[in-house]
Amino acid sequence: MKHYPFILFYLFCNVFIYAFHGTFWVYLFCFLLFSAVVVWGSFDITLGYFFNSITHKRTKIKEVALTFDDGPTEFTPKFLDILKENNVKATFFCIGKQIEKYPEKFQRIIAEGHTVGNHTLSHSNNTGFLSTSKMVEEIEKCDEVMLKIGNLKTNLYRPPFGVTNPNIAKAIKKTHKKSIGWNVRSLDTITEDEKKIYRKVTKGLKKGSIILLHDTSEKTYNVLVDLLVFLEDKNYSTFTIDNILTTKETKAF
Repeated sequence: MKHYPFILFYLFCNVFIYAFHGTFWVYLFCFLLFSAVVVWGSFDITLGYFFNSITHKRTKIKEVALTFDDGPTEFTPKFLDILKENNVKATFFCIGKQIEKYPEKFQRIIAEGHTVGNHTLSHSNNTGFLSTSKMVEEIEKCDEVMLKIGNLKTNLYRPPFGVTNPNIAKAIKKTHKKSIGWNVRSLDTITEDEKKIYRKVTKGLKKGSIILLHDTSEKTYNVLVDLLVFLEDKNYSTFTIDNILTTKETKAF
């Protein structure tokens, strides 16, 4: 686990306290500041504070990964259609209950050669507060649904909301998953303006980027249409997340 920046921060706090003779207000200031850093580490998956997540691919060529969370949904077929039309493979991090709701759409994702990852059974809003045993249950039950409906097993896992904490770290270890993050976050679930979403994604692209999108709305579909044109114009190819795990150029962050 990459705690090094936080260890240095902790040491800095101790030096700061010593320098100012450990008054109450200094202790309080350092406590609040350190708490803020821990919260930041919990919600920013790219920091790898509680556990390492793969957030991009180390590569020298212009290639990116398209990843879609929270499906399958009623919109998923449109996403699959445009991906097929452009001969692009993506990675779908699916929710178990959504798979149960749209089994045929999940089967189509698999049939068309896309990579699938576990995104828990229910994508609970309380993910950050669940116990280790509950998180294990969320992951394993999603696995069971995937196996039952798609005859598929996956070692890929994406934490809902990108939230990380010690309980989730233990659950990932117990279920033998590889945590997959991103380094380009579209914010397409909270941004209504398609142009803003498009600009945010294209502005942040680098070689090996993992792009976080959601196959849950018409607006993201429209962004994807324009994004695929952009990638072609800029000579970007695409890769799926399983490709990272089988290349020697992989490095987790």
